[in-house]
Amino acid sequence: MNAAVASAVQKTLQLAQVPGMAVAIAADQSPVSYLVSGVDARGRSIERDSLFPIASITKLATALTVLRLVDRGELGLDDPLVSHLPDAAAAQAGVTLRTLLCHTSGLPGDVLPDAAAYRKGLDWSALARACLATPLVTAPATRVEYSNVGYGLLAQVVERASGQAFTAALKQLVLNPLQIEAYLGVEPPRSPVVLAGVRGAYAGTELEPYNSAFWRSLALPWAGLITTVDGILALVQAFRGRSAGFLAESTAREATHNQVGELSCTLFGIIPWAHCHWGLGPELRDGKAPHWSPTEASTDSFGHAGQSGCLAWADPLAGVAWAYLGARTANSGWLLRRAPAIGSAILANVRL
Repeated sequence: MNAAVASAVQKTLQLAQVPGMAVAIAADQSPVSYLVSGVDARGRSIERDSLFPIASITKLATALTVLRLVDRGELGLDDPLVSHLPDAAAAQAGVTLRTLLCHTSGLPGDVLPDAAAYRKGLDWSALARACLATPLVTAPATRVEYSNVGYGLLAQVVERASGQAFTAALKQLVLNPLQIEAYLGVEPPRSPVVLAGVRGAYAGTELEPYNSAFWRSLALPWAGLITTVDGILALVQAFRGRSAGFLAESTAREATHNQVGELSCTLFGIIPWAHCHWGLGPELRDGKAPHWSPTEASTDSFGHAGQSGCLAWADPLAGVAWAYLGARTANSGWLLRRAPAIGSAILANVRL
């Protein structure tokens, strides 16, 4: 690992009060390099194979599951949602699988709390029904509204098209072919990293987001995957065509091409972007500010961040992809304020 990259990681850990981090860098024509440092919130050492909750980077895995079925001819990107989920409230004119993948369907960010109360007894079946019952809040293709609900519906499209549970389809279509160790809806064989910085009403309880067996049991197709730093690196690299025969070249190219024109968004209701370029799963860098990737990244670079404190990013122009998993949630804002320096150091190193 380059000394400047290692220094940027250590400075980020110190300034952002992140107790530990696992980093992986894949420069073209070079072996993957790693930096693993620190501990989790319980003082356990972070290792290269440590399992982390990856929050919204899960959406890359869900998108790849859909795209694999597209390549097989079992789904079409421009299929109307009504063709697959006629019982969905969102199955309206203009809502297609493409609009769900790039967050332009018109759905809200989340299901209504009353539709799937976060309490003991909640499971994926209840959440799936809540997604089906969630109506549009805007007309399709008028703005980017980052939506967990949309990915909940995509998971159900996969279930009906494949005839199996989404967790099984994900494993068969994505995790096994990419040789990713990952878990959705089941307890992993070893304890995942415990994250610091969890906030909200359930922090410190048996329902705590990210850190509890209850949260992991929900099998959230938009946020629930547990994997390693190699796992999230493999997910973003799959969109670069780095796994032979996994995605058709044309599909990978389309997935990393802007699908939303110049539509705007206010991400999570707090980050305004005048242009919110998005692909079929991956977010595209463009000129967004603030952003978790560095300003030196090419406008066509892409990937995804996770609110649990992680990022998987690829810059094909620079010939590099990188991933990191921090042992602190992004609730403090460190992913936006501090972490881009890691990407800057990585890009400076590959351009030497």
